[in-house]
Amino acid sequence: MASTDAGTVSPASAPRASAMAGPAFAIVLALSFSHGLNDLVQSLLPAIYPIVKDSLDLNFSQIGLITFAFQVTASLLQPFVGVYTDAKPMPFSLTLGMFLSLIGLLMVATAHSFGFMLIAGAMIGAGSSIFHPEASRVARMASGGRHGFTQSVFQVGGNAGQAIGPLLAALIVVPHGQASVSWFAGVALFGMALLGWVGVWYRERLRAPKPVAAVRAVTPAAHFGRSRVVWAIVILLALTFSKNFYMSSFSSYYTFYLIHHFGLSVQDSQLYLFIFGLSIAIGTLVGGWLGDKIGRLNIMWLSIVGVLPFTVALPYVGLPATIALSIIIGFLMASAFPAIIVFAQELVPGRVGMIGGLFFGMAFGMGGLGAAVLGILADATSIEFAYKVCSYLPAIGFLTAFLPRLDRLHAAPAATSSGARQG
Repeated sequence: MASTDAGTVSPASAPRASAMAGPAFAIVLALSFSHGLNDLVQSLLPAIYPIVKDSLDLNFSQIGLITFAFQVTASLLQPFVGVYTDAKPMPFSLTLGMFLSLIGLLMVATAHSFGFMLIAGAMIGAGSSIFHPEASRVARMASGGRHGFTQSVFQVGGNAGQAIGPLLAALIVVPHGQASVSWFAGVALFGMALLGWVGVWYRERLRAPKPVAAVRAVTPAAHFGRSRVVWAIVILLALTFSKNFYMSSFSSYYTFYLIHHFGLSVQDSQLYLFIFGLSIAIGTLVGGWLGDKIGRLNIMWLSIVGVLPFTVALPYVGLPATIALSIIIGFLMASAFPAIIVFAQELVPGRVGMIGGLFFGMAFGMGGLGAAVLGILADATSIEFAYKVCSYLPAIGFLTAFLPRLDRLHAAPAATSSGARQG
């Protein structure tokens, strides 16, 4: 059987191969847990914004630029890292990525100026750019054919880390101040050790001989045409843009919105941000599992277009309804990303690192751009008006109608193979 990320095994044989191999659950869980540790460290950056906004006398535009430095650094580097590791896999680059995030974390704890915070954010972004493409490749390698489910398990670790970060910030950083961020250095060190073990497994898999597939599937480029595949990738990137640009309004400004609009305390707002992050984690896990069951196009329709009524209603409701709607929005929007990633990997087989880097990079980049634009808009108008403007972004999800039906591609090799046997 061919490697799971080569995209060359015929669909008819894939279910049997998956059943025989099964996911390497220990590796998948280790990747998910280390993803959580990595993103917990990263989530401390926006979680500390209310503190450094006062201590460093920052405005919303500067807060947005810090997020921009973090997320754009990640987005610019990730595709290049993915392309490079497609050609030359680097088993221990995961540990290096976590190390850079550790350095950025320590810089956040000691930052005394806006410029220093910018550099700290960029350092954490560089760590993400190295971690995500290769981690996504290892997750697919360990999937045993259950690509959507395994991708969601990998991603839910990151979502859990993003959710727990604000909670720990409310319990530890807010009472003890900015310097207490350094207490989380142990989290990053443990993540480095865990990823070192994953790197050893990955290195051994790379050294193992690769069996040759007996039947090769028709590639999407051969079946639909290269230009159709390129446009499909562009559409998937547009869906990623709409999702992450909108979600940046929560990751960077949800606490400010709750504080300004409803008069909540910093700690209470962080707790609600944790609840929102928890809904993202659950939505990611459910979305990957359902994508394997009912199809990834259906998940994208439900996740991005289906969330539109809730995002439009959010800026006009009271606190209880705001919390309820934010949970629904987080759950639905998060369910799309595993489907988008795996759909793109199926469109461009054999380019797992490039696709992982491109889409994780796009996610970070659009989050950073969204944070910067919404910060400028909030300074010029109000945080409430910024939420009203970005609430219509999920309408971009209607572009899903132009994506190709990969189930037709999967039927092609089986039919060809059957015809060959009959002849």
